[in-house]
Amino acid sequence: MYGTRYERWVSRTKWPLMAASLLFLAAFAVGTLTPPDSPLQGVADAIIWATWVVFVVDYAVRLSVAAPRGRWFAGHLLDLVIVVLPMLRLLLLLRFATAVAIVGRNAGNALRGRVALYTGGTALLVMFVAALAILNAEEGHGGAIESFGEALWWTLVTLTTVGYGDYTPITTAGRLIAAALMIGGIALIGSATATITSWIVEKLSARDDEEDADDARQVAALRVEIAELKAMLRERGAE
Repeated sequence: MYGTRYERWVSRTKWPLMAASLLFLAAFAVGTLTPPDSPLQGVADAIIWATWVVFVVDYAVRLSVAAPRGRWFAGHLLDLVIVVLPMLRLLLLLRFATAVAIVGRNAGNALRGRVALYTGGTALLVMFVAALAILNAEEGHGGAIESFGEALWWTLVTLTTVGYGDYTPITTAGRLIAAALMIGGIALIGSATATITSWIVEKLSARDDEEDADDARQVAALRVEIAELKAMLRERGAE
């Protein structure tokens, strides 16, 4: 779609970028969960910056070799976000898992399976990343969120829009994360609801179609019997 050079670059860098994304997320987790004076902090920071550079280079190369460039940029704004947060590229792994989940299913079920897989995978990834982000923003500021367990609990109740209020972010960064998470939670719940609704509607539609087919068969059988009775009456009348 964007030229052979672009397709060749994407094909060659797909899995290395996946590995870089995993490495970035692991380093971000280590940097957040270890004490500030830990020697792992320096290692985590180095990995974060190195993987960040990798994604910036990848984005720059794809932008330069894509044709037409303007259409690629407008259609790949998510890639620009991934440059800022490389761990989001992990969502692309779900595309390959989907291929296994939909084997032997029809097109409708495949679409629902894909939506369900993306929804579940996105929810888990968002919970983990948001818990790390809120802990990074809130820890040491005198608020209620001072451990990863508390951050994970806050993320769960916020993402599901329950909002118990037992843990509340007090920093500006934490509140921005909370706002984004609440909006994301509504979107995830809406996606799950739409998937379930689609499944119920299709089941009811299939049941109605089956009942209509049964009625049609019964009507056809009655017509055959009526035709046979008419033939018998004509034969007896002729006698």
